[in-house]
Amino acid sequence: MNYNKILLCVFLICNIALSQQKITVEEIYTGAFRAKGMDELQAMKSSNQYTVLNSDRATKSQQIDLYDYATLKKVTTLVDSKNLKELADGIDSYTFSTDEKQILIATNNNPIFRHSFTADYYLFDIATKKIAKLFTQVQEPTFSPDGTKIAYAMANNLFVYEIATSTTTQITSDGKKNAIINGITDWVYEEEFAFVRAFDWSADSKKLAYIRFDESAVPEFSMNIYKKELYPTVETFKYPKAGEKNATASLFVYDIALKSSKAINLGNYSDFYIARMKWTNDANVLCAQVLNRHQDNLDLIFVDGTTAVAKVVLNEKDTAYVDITDNLTFLKDNSFIWTSEKDGFNHIYLYDKTGKLKNQITRGNWEITAFYGFDEKNKTIYFQSTENGSTFRDVYKISLDGKKKVRLSQQMGTNSATFSPNYDYFINSFSNATVAPTYTLNSSVDGKQVQSIVDNKLLVEKLKNYNLPTKEFFELTTEKGFKLNAWMIKPKDFDATKKYPVFMYQYSGPGSQQVANDWLDTNDFWFMMLSQQGYITVCVDGRGTGFKGAAFKKCTQKDLGKYEVEDQIDAAKVIGNYSYVDKTRIGIFGWSYGGFMSSNCILKGADVFKMAIAVAPVTNWRFYDSIYTERYLQTPQENASGYDTNSPINFASKLKGNFLLIHGTADDNVHFQNSMQFIEALVQANKQFDWAVYPDKNHGIYGGKTRIQLFNKMTNFIKEKL
Repeated sequence: MNYNKILLCVFLICNIALSQQKITVEEIYTGAFRAKGMDELQAMKSSNQYTVLNSDRATKSQQIDLYDYATLKKVTTLVDSKNLKELADGIDSYTFSTDEKQILIATNNNPIFRHSFTADYYLFDIATKKIAKLFTQVQEPTFSPDGTKIAYAMANNLFVYEIATSTTTQITSDGKKNAIINGITDWVYEEEFAFVRAFDWSADSKKLAYIRFDESAVPEFSMNIYKKELYPTVETFKYPKAGEKNATASLFVYDIALKSSKAINLGNYSDFYIARMKWTNDANVLCAQVLNRHQDNLDLIFVDGTTAVAKVVLNEKDTAYVDITDNLTFLKDNSFIWTSEKDGFNHIYLYDKTGKLKNQITRGNWEITAFYGFDEKNKTIYFQSTENGSTFRDVYKISLDGKKKVRLSQQMGTNSATFSPNYDYFINSFSNATVAPTYTLNSSVDGKQVQSIVDNKLLVEKLKNYNLPTKEFFELTTEKGFKLNAWMIKPKDFDATKKYPVFMYQYSGPGSQQVANDWLDTNDFWFMMLSQQGYITVCVDGRGTGFKGAAFKKCTQKDLGKYEVEDQIDAAKVIGNYSYVDKTRIGIFGWSYGGFMSSNCILKGADVFKMAIAVAPVTNWRFYDSIYTERYLQTPQENASGYDTNSPINFASKLKGNFLLIHGTADDNVHFQNSMQFIEALVQANKQFDWAVYPDKNHGIYGGKTRIQLFNKMTNFIKEKL
């Protein structure tokens, strides 16, 4: 071989090596592939502008910057932390007063549970640039509509602060840890109804409605917290498990002038949830969404703020359960927009102020997935839907009469919108599995792009060095005839004549979705890493998952884990018959509900799956919370078989393959108890398996090097066992 040929070979080998740069767990979990976005993007209400929270790494500071919607040019920097010693700890979040002349800035956040936190709060006056500390470690401070007061919660009580006089009025005084909570939700409401602030100002700023939770009779759950102390401490909180006593919720209206609270009699309810509460556009009418304990009956109730008289204006029933809605929007005359899946798919409805149906605005075998707002001037509704397929999201507008529907998004993938206050423009966030997130300014008339705002070209260029495969979407049909959304990631150098091991990933919980055509998350990059090591990753959304209609979603009712597990096993059998798959080397992985699923799959599909990894799994639904579990299973007292026939603990003796069980000891959501009892069942069944415990880590199992160690452990387990 001559010298030139040797040089050419060396050059080609180097090029191949460069084009196949390997992804590492360390890169993934230190943010090397994180996409740029628009942090804390907020549309202003009184001007055609928006704000974004920007960061300056050089000065280690943050800025709240104001931009013009029409030109995208920065108008000004409203707040710069480098000029304010009070914000040395950074800006965690911010809210404007209604007149947008003052900003309430949160700093020094301290998480409580998934959504809740305490923080220090500063009031910043935009005109004078003066900043003043108002509160230390309080929850949910909220401006009154007239901007003169701020209501907030501290130590389970509610307070109102008057800005002009710097005086504070205490509204409640009976708040007590693990007993009474005023204006802030309890653990189970926060986790399952996904809200923390349980108080709201009336439109005229004269009244404050709030929910009071009496959790005195709710059983307590305790966790050891180890840290590095000689003796562990114990964290105890109220946690109603399935079939156990819930907190008693009651609704009150506080009159600011009279300084007195009035209890609201919502009606003849015995065991119920106040799942949502807010004032309508009528300053004297409060509304609440009340669910019975089974969650198959929802009443929308209007309350007269003066007389405290309550009446049901809308009722929805379902043989399974009724989803609460955050899309309730009141028009100027107090008629309202409501979303419901009562016709089998989630759609938009218009009711008059008495609750009489005026019009079903959208219809079809697709779902409304976000409600963006109503333009009173043009009588136009803006929304996001799955009309072009359940794995896609598009932005639309439609007239209030259900006519003139226009698709505003231009590209196939996942689109979401932030509209300008006058609805002339919207900022469109777009991505799909091959296009990194982009933010563009678009016209609300026809959806056409006006200007690019943010792209991720640098990330895309960086990823070219890794020569990554693409995520392929397809519809998998099981032998039983069920058509299921799926995606597959093959090695870049895929050879159809070879046999590959398959690693299946899923979540599978009711109404969830993992097969969505959007940009890659951290899990996806891990799967790409596995593809570089010769594995195919597959994800299948089985029955019970969302966005394909109510019947598909609710078929698992009273039998969680039956059809979902059947579908994963059946999908694995179909995949195992692909010519390029080694059917003796199929594994499965999941976290939380997905861990419950992967545990059941390795037990009930013992001849199909060679290995499984379960992270923070529910192993017996009797251990999980009341709201979530009873929504799908009713209570253990009513449906014992629904709990027991799909509990991994009861099938430990069926374990054949390789199993890795992982849990954090401070998991306030899916308690470590789940894994401890499962471990004991596996031990008594004389089964060998692997397990990893993360001290003081919650349901997310993160912090410091935790995610790196965890995903390296799982990677090594896959390489050894699959």
